[in-house]
Amino acid sequence: MLRSNSNVQNQYEFVCIEDLVLPNHPLRKIQKHIDFSFILDLVRPYYCEDNGRPSADPVMLFKMLFIGYLFGIRSERQLEIEVHSNNAYRWFLGLGLRDRVPDHSTLSYFRDRLREGDVFQNIFDEVIWLAINHRLVAGRVLITDSTHLKANANKRKFVKEQVSQSTKAYMDELDEAISVDREANGKKL
Repeated sequence: MLRSNSNVQNQYEFVCIEDLVLPNHPLRKIQKHIDFSFILDLVRPYYCEDNGRPSADPVMLFKMLFIGYLFGIRSERQLEIEVHSNNAYRWFLGLGLRDRVPDHSTLSYFRDRLREGDVFQNIFDEVIWLAINHRLVAGRVLITDSTHLKANANKRKFVKEQVSQSTKAYMDELDEAISVDREANGKKL
């Protein structure tokens, strides 16, 4: 019998965000072994203790930038969107499902504020050393890409391209992945 579930978006559920993150997600290992609280001591000189509005948590902002670096998200706007919709990222940052995600302008301001010193370099170095000590990374070879690309940021001058993609090709890729997984686990094709 063919049936459609058209009312799933209007249900309330009581869930724990911890249960929504896969057990083998890389962020789980990072969260388990790396204590990011050292960041507070490094950024304290850049914040006023008794004046101004309350700041966004600098540990969370750095972790957002770390997610962008780790998962190849090269835009702060895109990073904001990804964190908003990815439960593992929300869990790693300590955000609930209904908590507001810091916007891209907050991230930009945070980076600009700490750019003048070696704060970011010191934070990244410390995270790498902690990861090496906990054997999350080997620390033997570091390869960076320093390719310079000309940005096409002019909104009035752009090239429209029509890209055709076959949904059948995507479905074939999914079927192939299932076949490979079945063979690897000794199941029938």
